[in-house]
Amino acid sequence: MLKKKILIACDSSRTLLDFRGKLIEELVKNNEVHVFTPKICQQNVADTLNNLNVIVHENELNGSNVSILSDLKYIAGLYKIIKNIKPDIFFPYTFKPVIYGTVIAKICNVSRITPMLTGLGYNFTNAGTKKKIVSRITKILLKFSLNANKRLRIIFQNKDDYNKLLEAKIIGLKHKAYVVNGSGVDLSHYDYSKPDMKNISFLMIARLINAKGIREFYEAAKLVQLNFPSAKFTLIGPYNDNIDTISEELYQKIQLGNVIEYVGEVNDVRPYIKKASIMVLPSYYGEGVPRCLLEGMAMGRPIITCDSVGCRETIAILPSKKNGFLIPIKNISVLATTMEYYITNSKDIVLNGINGRNYAQEKFDVNLVNTEMLKIMQA
Repeated sequence: MLKKKILIACDSSRTLLDFRGKLIEELVKNNEVHVFTPKICQQNVADTLNNLNVIVHENELNGSNVSILSDLKYIAGLYKIIKNIKPDIFFPYTFKPVIYGTVIAKICNVSRITPMLTGLGYNFTNAGTKKKIVSRITKILLKFSLNANKRLRIIFQNKDDYNKLLEAKIIGLKHKAYVVNGSGVDLSHYDYSKPDMKNISFLMIARLINAKGIREFYEAAKLVQLNFPSAKFTLIGPYNDNIDTISEELYQKIQLGNVIEYVGEVNDVRPYIKKASIMVLPSYYGEGVPRCLLEGMAMGRPIITCDSVGCRETIAILPSKKNGFLIPIKNISVLATTMEYYITNSKDIVLNGINGRNYAQEKFDVNLVNTEMLKIMQA
């Protein structure tokens, strides 16, 4: 069988293994795989890709920043790579690689173009003035990029995103579109452990941006500690430049450590999930399917999250399979009350956690998701 050339484009090198590692392992079995990625700073990522015989092409893209010059350099670099490699399949994910890459792949007559939208972010929410301008531009570019083409297959991580693009007339019913269950989770890597019901702690893993619900988590933790001073709260995630980064004032409060323990960015979240009793993500960002919640479910942790796009996918509908709670967005008091429920009903921590592990096996197993991905990509 002739090997196909596959080019993957992303806006963060960390996601290559964290989100696409198992998929890349499958793709390299029968194909020549290239990745076009921002500079790889993690040696373990570089070493793993090298051991998999993945051919790496680096760039200077910053996916979170708005910079015309940076984007033009990225477009030129991606055009050059596609012309040189002549991939049979082009797989971009996240906005800039999807928007720019899909257009270039069409121009270069790539046979199979399979962009994945891993969430719509702020672009379909009621955002501030600056974000509204960026959102308007993104929508225009997205519509142009995703113009129907027989070589194009669009992949979504939830049905809400697909329906939103339909309603916005960015895509139509004639488009070839597929919905998969997020990025999936490796159940052998994130193995089950019984949560601590005596020393109850809540863990949130997210970038420190407003729409992830950082302020809501912080303020709710303060309320809970008024009634349950022994409850612990931990926050993991990077604080860096972004259009929606939390205020310096809130960041300083978090760093004091009086309310929550801020760990920063870590390479392996498993020890922290194992130590935690419950996973929390009060996000209204416009997620695909939040990876941190899938990791928590896989390890047997109940979850508290918002009834928002992508997040609601992680809560089982049947009461007999209850694995956590959906709460209204930006509602600090309900978030605090829900966290207090687990403190006063600690047996449900284990029961809901087991249900979450079962739900992850049933719906989000990375092997199931990747089987669908390979069919869509025809790789």
